Amino acid sequence: MTYPNQAVVVLGPYEVEINLIHPYMYFLLDISNAWGAVVPPAYVDAHGGVQPNTPNSYLDQYGAPGTGPYEIESVSGTPGEFTEIVLKANPNYWGNNYPPGSLPVLDQPAHIQIIDIKYTMSHTDRVELFASNEAQISYVSPPFLDQIYTAWPYNKYLPPQSIIRLLGYQPAGVLFISMNVYEWPTNCTDFRLAVVHAVNYTALLYTYYSPLLNTTLAELYLGPSNPAYIPFYNPDNLPMYSYDPNLAIEYLNKSGWECNFYTVLPNGTTIGNPNGQKLPAIPIAVIPPITPLVEEQLEIITQDLSQIGIPTSIEYVTTAESGTWYNPQITPTMVDLGWYPDWPDPLFQLLFPVLNVIEGGVYGANEAWFNNTVVNNLTLTMPFVTNETEQLQMLAEVYNITYWQAPYIWLPWPINYLIVQPYVKGVTWTWDEYFYNTLYYQPVTLYVITYSNGTQVIQYNNGTIANT
Repeated sequence: MTYPNQAVVVLGPYEVEINLIHPYMYFLLDISNAWGAVVPPAYVDAHGGVQPNTPNSYLDQYGAPGTGPYEIESVSGTPGEFTEIVLKANPNYWGNNYPPGSLPVLDQPAHIQIIDIKYTMSHTDRVELFASNEAQISYVSPPFLDQIYTAWPYNKYLPPQSIIRLLGYQPAGVLFISMNVYEWPTNCTDFRLAVVHAVNYTALLYTYYSPLLNTTLAELYLGPSNPAYIPFYNPDNLPMYSYDPNLAIEYLNKSGWECNFYTVLPNGTTIGNPNGQKLPAIPIAVIPPITPLVEEQLEIITQDLSQIGIPTSIEYVTTAESGTWYNPQITPTMVDLGWYPDWPDPLFQLLFPVLNVIEGGVYGANEAWFNNTVVNNLTLTMPFVTNETEQLQMLAEVYNITYWQAPYIWLPWPINYLIVQPYVKGVTWTWDEYFYNTLYYQPVTLYVITYSNGTQVIQYNNGTIANT
């Protein structure tokens, strides 16, 4: 590794040099995330070693020893379908040897000795375990926040904000319904334009409304980028697709003549080519289990499309089935999915997977199999351009092309939040996750002060929070 002119050159016991084929501004951020994890070579060699282009089955199933603040105590379930993972504080963690408070936040040793993570719990169980204080951190969808707050026994003393931690928008990712550009009738551009103008986006956004907080915990955006990525978001300020059923019907009528089909509107009017094929129900593939929120969104979309004469059906597919979508002929006509990048790069981790045909299918993120030569070239080049002005010009061109090609229905992007017991402190959110080692317990004391006029003031750790 000390030989020069390699990708990685060892310069000394504490220094390496990494040579890239192209300049890449997010490189250091990339290697500091999970994809850049360093594993012990001796352990790998002792458990199957490295075979080119072949996964190490032992490490896939059991993992590798790490040097972090926690280690795995036990695992329940099967790989890919875990039901519970128990972590315990790592007694050999290097950070244990430093004085308290001397390390950066994310390097802190574990404050809580045992972390018990339960997966695949029902909504009812999540509400009940939090209310009974058996769960310290939980989650329910926005419409059900009032349910978990009402079940929580301290709601008469503390406001909702004492347990609902709003963490901001995840600065990457998109949710969508893809439209396969190789399959009929979504291979017709005007058909896809009809679809994106038939959907009531305000109604979709309202599925994230929380009556408890009287706010909507999501935002609308125009993909393929995310508003958190300004300036790498919609540089030409293109308008959102309008909810315009009449315009949608115009596009659908046009596509019926272009792609040889007809359909009948709810009022009995026939549009498209009356001598063509009658438009069949278009399946929308969904991978269960789905939440009530997603179910409501699908109901809105199917009803909106039926109003312009596009019948649809919901088709449930297993994760294993979706893993076979390795070409456009196998990929369903429409798919309800999304893409969460592995590190926060607005170009190489968001636009490239969603729009480049190289990333077609579920193992990329381009379920639409969108394939435009200009976009393919731009998305492959943009991430490695060092001039931001030039990058934005290229991005604007990508946006304009995809806007009028409409390969996706862009679904609202939710805000991140957790439901946390008031005595749990140190919830530290970075990009798309929180850290267990920063969590700690701090007792909560309530003081109720009653004045002579009957007014009561409730104080929470000496900070006034409510009048009753």
